[in-house]
Amino acid sequence: MPDDTPDTGMARWIHPAAILVATDLSDLDRLMPFALEQASEAGARLILLHVLASTAAMSADAAGMPYYDPAGALEFAAKTLEPWCALARRQNIACDALVREGHPARQIEASIRQFQADRVLLGTRSRSRLGKLLLGSVAEQVLRSVNLPVMTVGPEAHLLVEDGDRERVVLHATTLRETSRPSAALACRIAASQAAKLVLLHVLPSMDEMEREGLPTGLDSAAMRELRILAAETGAGCARAVEARVAHGNPSIEILAEAAEQRARLIVLGATERSAFENLTRERVIYRVLAHSRCPVLTLREPVANPAEAEAEGMAIHG
Repeated sequence: MPDDTPDTGMARWIHPAAILVATDLSDLDRLMPFALEQASEAGARLILLHVLASTAAMSADAAGMPYYDPAGALEFAAKTLEPWCALARRQNIACDALVREGHPARQIEASIRQFQADRVLLGTRSRSRLGKLLLGSVAEQVLRSVNLPVMTVGPEAHLLVEDGDRERVVLHATTLRETSRPSAALACRIAASQAAKLVLLHVLPSMDEMEREGLPTGLDSAAMRELRILAAETGAGCARAVEARVAHGNPSIEILAEAAEQRARLIVLGATERSAFENLTRERVIYRVLAHSRCPVLTLREPVANPAEAEAEGMAIHG
């Protein structure tokens, strides 16, 4: 994948030249409207990738005995992808369809490097009795391993119908940690590129809990003061007015509620490698947001600044 200077890399993340769409084929109807919109806005090339694991090509003969049919599986995948590429080309979007065999996450990483993709678009799903809390294993591995923005489209996400009287909104949820600065800057520059308002949101513990501890709440909280400073610094970097908001309660519920209220076009989250993906904490914030969001969620992996701090926090959703 590209190894650019920070400024150049940021520019490519905001205006991608190549977008890799990793699909299991069942999610194309959900992924492709977003992929086509983003490619059209950025003038980007689309690479549609389906990775075929050997077990996915199992068929049964007349006696009901399973056998491996790689040729049939490859042909089916290619025929499924090609109409979407044809649709993209009719919209003057360059598009290539690829079908590969192997380990899905590793093939996605290899394709990112081969095509110098600047963004990955993939779907999330959950088919367990735990409902929509779980992220698909391939999506989780990709989020954990790649050093570029990954945009996930959950089962409830859909394109918003543009309302000329309503301002576009990008929502960024932050824990206010120092490592949140890069994804805050990315969120702001994306908002600027879309002529959208950026809303920075920080979720505090419940008001009752803070009051019991004698801590100021809401607009009087220390977090709100920090958030206003971050909003001013972030807005100065991309010449945008940034709105700062705090909420009390469960982080995933409040992030999703704010996104719904604002009719956000995009949620931007930053997540440290250790805290977001190696520790399955009590809140599982990132999983809930990815699964239930009605808009795409762009996640940028960030370094762990202090392992002890990360261990204490468990999981960070920040920007």
